[in-house]
Amino acid sequence: MSTLGDRIRIHTGDITRLSVDAIVNAANSSLLGGGGVDGAIHRAAGPELLAECRMLNGCKTGDAKLTKGYRLPARYVIHTVGPVWQGGGKGEAELLASCYRRSLEIALGHDCRTVAFPAISTGIYGYPKDQATEIAVGAVSGFLQQNAAPDTVTFCCFDEPMAELYRRAVAAIGEG
Repeated sequence: MSTLGDRIRIHTGDITRLSVDAIVNAANSSLLGGGGVDGAIHRAAGPELLAECRMLNGCKTGDAKLTKGYRLPARYVIHTVGPVWQGGGKGEAELLASCYRRSLEIALGHDCRTVAFPAISTGIYGYPKDQATEIAVGAVSGFLQQNAAPDTVTFCCFDEPMAELYRRAVAAIGEG
């Protein structure tokens, strides 16, 4: 039995280049592309991704929907809609945790052994990065403790300071 630490990885780089079963897209509720990681995933996957997303009728905050990966090395894209930070009193933490859980439930249902997440809601949606990483790591580790799959979950970080926040959050779980 592998330990939780073996199943969570932290990577700094471009999520669109990862060869995993599924990458998670920090999407907006329309699912029709946007800025940041969402725009990068749509550009890398090609126009077929947008065409499939148009058929999904959007997505609610805290939920997730699956599409094919098209031109990405990943087989699937799981689109999840994170909460916009409004100060923390509007259920943001529960919604953000739900993004990670729902994405992993969908991954499990499609036999994905490897899944990569961006830092959901930490860009234009303004979620405080330290809180967001703790929620992400807590939600993912809780899911992995109860499920044999996915084998590994990668937190793909845009830069080294973000990766360091994830390393601290993972270390804190290990001590807990």
